[in-house]
Parts: sequence; C-alpha cells; structure tokens
Amino acid sequence: MNVRTSGSVADACPAAVHGSHGAQAGAAAPAPGALGLDPDDLPDGLVVADENGRVTCFNAAAARITAVAPHEAMGRPLEAALPLEDLEGRRWWALTDPYGGLATRIGQPERNLLLPGGREVLVSARYVRAHRSGPVQRLVVQLRGTDARRRTERSHAELIATVAHELRSPLTSVKGFTATLLAKWERFTDDQKRLMLETVDADADRVTRLIAELLDISRIDSGRLEVRRQPVDIVAAIRRHVQAHTTAGQRPDRFLIRVVEPLPELWADPDKVDQVLGNLLENAVRHGEGTVTIEVSPALTKARAEGTAVTVSDEGPGIPEESMGRVFTRFWRGSKRGGTGLGLYIVKGIVEAHGGTITVDRAPRGGARFRFTLPVCAPAFLSQG
Repeated sequence: MNVRTSGSVADACPAAVHGSHGAQAGAAAPAPGALGLDPDDLPDGLVVADENGRVTCFNAAAARITAVAPHEAMGRPLEAALPLEDLEGRRWWALTDPYGGLATRIGQPERNLLLPGGREVLVSARYVRAHRSGPVQRLVVQLRGTDARRRTERSHAELIATVAHELRSPLTSVKGFTATLLAKWERFTDDQKRLMLETVDADADRVTRLIAELLDISRIDSGRLEVRRQPVDIVAAIRRHVQAHTTAGQRPDRFLIRVVEPLPELWADPDKVDQVLGNLLENAVRHGEGTVTIEVSPALTKARAEGTAVTVSDEGPGIPEESMGRVFTRFWRGSKRGGTGLGLYIVKGIVEAHGGTITVDRAPRGGARFRFTLPVCAPAFLSQG
C-alpha cells in the first residue's frame, strides 16, 4: 500500500487508512507514489490509533514484535490491541492517558515496557494534534525489540568482567610484594628488594595501560577520540619501536624495515601513531614467527587523497580465514592470544579517527599482514590561504 508522507513517519500510515486525517489544512498532496511509503517496509514497529483510540495502522514489524496479527489489531481499541504494562505492572495506557490530561503534551519518550507474557519492548509515542493544545487526532506508537540493547549490555558486562580479571592479577602481585616488604624489610637483601620493586613497577605499568585502554574505548565508542595533528616522522617512530624490542632481548635480524621514498609529509597525532605501531609490532613479535617486516610507502586513501601506508607482516601461522572479519572487534583473541582482546579494536578506532583505514590479510609467507593508511591531512590553519 502506498501512503503519503509529510516529513515524518508519524504522518505516513494514517494517510493510507484514514483518508483526510493525513493531510494538513491547505497543504498540497504529493503525486501518488511520488513520496510513497509502505509501513511494512519500516524496520521498527508502527501502530497508529485515530481520535477515538482505535487502531488504524499495525505494520509488519509491530506484528513480529507483539506476535499479534495486523487483522486482529485493526479497528480495536488501542489498549486492547496493544496491552502494555510498565515494569511495576501498571497498565500503560491508563497511566499515561494520551487522549486526556494536559493538551500541551507531544508524546512519550522511549521506555522499556512489557507485553502480555512479560516480553520486553521499547515503546515511544507521539501525540498528533491539528493545532497546539487541540485534541489528539492521532496517536503514533513506535515499537522496537530489545535485542540490540541486550547485546550492548552483554558487551558492557563482558568488558567489565574482562577488566576485573585483568586487574586482579597485577593488583594481587602489587599488594603481595608491598605487604611482604613492609612486614619483613630487614630480612631481604638489596637484590631481593630490587627484584620485588621492579615487579611492582611492571605490574603498575600494566594497570596503567589497561586504564588507558578503557579510556580509549570510551572515547572511540562515544566519538570523542581527539586527534592532535603534528608533523610525524613515521620511519623514525618505527625504528624506535624496533629498538625497544631489540633492547628487550629480540634479535636485531628479526626485523626488516623497508621504506619507499619519497614519503609525503605526514600530519598525525604522534602519541596515537605510536600506540598503533606498538600494538601491531607487539602482536607480530608475540604471536607471529620468523622475520617481522615493516614496509612504509606513499599511498592513496579511499578518497583518492595523498597518504602514507604502513604494512606489518610476519611469517607465523597467520589468522584463520574465518576469523579475518572479527579481528578488529572487541575481545577478539586468536588461539594463542592472551590479554584483553581490545588492542586491535583500539587500533582501528585510532586509524579511523585520523580518516584512515586498516585491513588484515595473509602475508606472502603465510603470517598475518596488517596494513593501515593515514591521509597526509595538514591542519586546517596551514591548509587555508
């Protein structure tokens, strides 16, 4: 069925089922089919009641969510066709009284309500009036399932459980060593004291990194990850990270750096670029095998803008084909992975905050190959005038 729209979904369904109620006085109706919309095409449930409180529209999504067939709902009183209760067991339509009460009300914000049988549904409502403070001509109700919200809640719960687990180990170590030192300081040699203090220091760094990861995730999820662009010598940054690994005991010949010059001048957030490089190199060293190759070259971004590409690959077993699509999601861990499983999720968020892209595939010698591209992106004050 084709229905007329006048700027909002709320006006769509009644035009097909209740004639003149869908049009505003003096407004020209669009040509049939020009702005046609079938309520059954809407992803959310749509229920509309007329000025008498009887259902005039009950789309397919509403039928799926409520398990009520449209023909059973049409023409019935709204409170009978859609008997909702709040979480305290009160009848929702009697409680809100949409056709009575203050004439200045425009609707109800989304909230969690219960269908018969206790099934949860997210419900919002709009009161359509011919003029301000006039009687309600149509009551438009939107229904949404709670599956997406439950997935989000499960993700948050998993994040909390993961963080609690990761914090427990270093904090237990810190508490154990400090308590031992305070209680038996005189019994230990200087070398023993130094070893315990170095362990405490390393565990404190681990806790600090985990807290930093949590802050990054919060900023990425809320779209508040700030990028402070400065000139970045990405080759020098890569050499610093390689030097840190060789200082920590890795063989210098395990790393191969290839640079295709000339490279464009890159403006990016140096701390966040360091975070990306550190994570990718750590993954290659810890979970890969053989030579770790880092290639840097000029590249074009998806928007055909000038950029710099960095590829990190190893010669290990690589990532299974079926897992490629989940590598950058939260909590992804390969078969040998430890840690929180948040590092690559953060890496992707940082790269995308710069306007870049990151991909993963199989390296020529069988290992994992990560490639990210950052646009040159000089700051606005330099690109103007």
